[in-house]
Amino acid sequence: MKALCRDCIWTGEAPATRRCPSCGSPRLAAHVELFDLSMAHMDCDAFYASVEKRDRPELRDQPVIVGGGVRGVVTTCCYLARVYGVRSAMPMFKALAACPQAVVIKPDFAKYKAESKIIMGLLAELTPLVQPLSLDEAWMDLSGTERLHGAPPAVTLARVQARIEAQTGLTVSIGLAPNKFLAKIASDLDKPRGFSVIGAAEAQSFLAPRPVGLLPGVGPAMVKSLEAAGLKTIGDLARWDQKDLARRFGAHGLRLHDLAHGRDTRPVDPDQVRKGISAETTFNTDIAAYEALEDRLSPLCERVAIQARAAGVTGRVVTLKLKTPDFRLLTRRRALPEPTQTARTLFTAARELLRREADGRTFRLIGVGLSELTPASQGAGELFGGEEQRILIGEKTADAIRARFGPQALTRGRALRSKPPVRD
Repeated sequence: MKALCRDCIWTGEAPATRRCPSCGSPRLAAHVELFDLSMAHMDCDAFYASVEKRDRPELRDQPVIVGGGVRGVVTTCCYLARVYGVRSAMPMFKALAACPQAVVIKPDFAKYKAESKIIMGLLAELTPLVQPLSLDEAWMDLSGTERLHGAPPAVTLARVQARIEAQTGLTVSIGLAPNKFLAKIASDLDKPRGFSVIGAAEAQSFLAPRPVGLLPGVGPAMVKSLEAAGLKTIGDLARWDQKDLARRFGAHGLRLHDLAHGRDTRPVDPDQVRKGISAETTFNTDIAAYEALEDRLSPLCERVAIQARAAGVTGRVVTLKLKTPDFRLLTRRRALPEPTQTARTLFTAARELLRREADGRTFRLIGVGLSELTPASQGAGELFGGEEQRILIGEKTADAIRARFGPQALTRGRALRSKPPVRD
């Protein structure tokens, strides 16, 4: 069995002592397919919380929750907080009941994006085939890079893992496998600072005892449907006849059959456009008045538009999201005549959707999204014309001013209205 020391980068046959024969480190990665695999998934360890702990060393031994607001949710939390049962997306009141001594920090996405840019840049030095999934995770295909880096992909990944930690003070976990699906699962097996391998030969036996909810695209509703059919584990799914799965679940059934056998032919696509961009906020107290809801909607449209311009995409579909006090979710959509990346157009469309729903009911959350995204470069000519082009130029100028002088350099008049604090 081949082995790799992640501390001194020694390679060779796995020692019986399970320690590196060169430096004595126990941090060995060992697998029969270790030097044959090239598909990887990198996942930052408790990313937002780790950034905060790095910047505030006094928090090193304390449980940290990134989130906040009286009725907000946990964005993420450190591993110490997880010991107490805190989890991402948990309501804050439940998180603080489980871990009342936790330090709660409001998210600073500008800071997290800056760190993400550094990390993704280091990955891009390894291969052009890097596909980010979010700020803190990405797939990589290192096929054909052995000659370039003078080492197999496993060694290259161990080196960049150490380099990320040395350069940013943050840790990441690596999953190495024959395809994207298995690589993503592998990266979660040994957190934090993990380096795990799932080989092709063992994929099916590894997956068999695990619940069907582990499969991508299988949410709670699909889990119920599969379990109703007697399919509780991935092994159950793998044993089902492919035609029966297709008959019962359509094309999705065929996809699940492949995944259950550890098969995934999706390539790493560095040019894949995000499916959507969204922003939302939860109120500390319920809001019913249309004007007050409109005030909360406007800055969310700004955030979405800024992200769209930064990503170089436009969107054609605007979605309004509202949540009632009893947690019932309402979504309303509107297709635009032309794609946009301006806050003005986004707000105009979302405001009309809001006007129809603000009938005296109270809401605890509002959100807005932009979807059916396409690269801005696909537009003809100047992409936009007339009034939309003028608005776009103005908003891009505002982006440049904020980038130079800080996000508070420009503030819209609506933002100056008195309003209670909210959790974003």
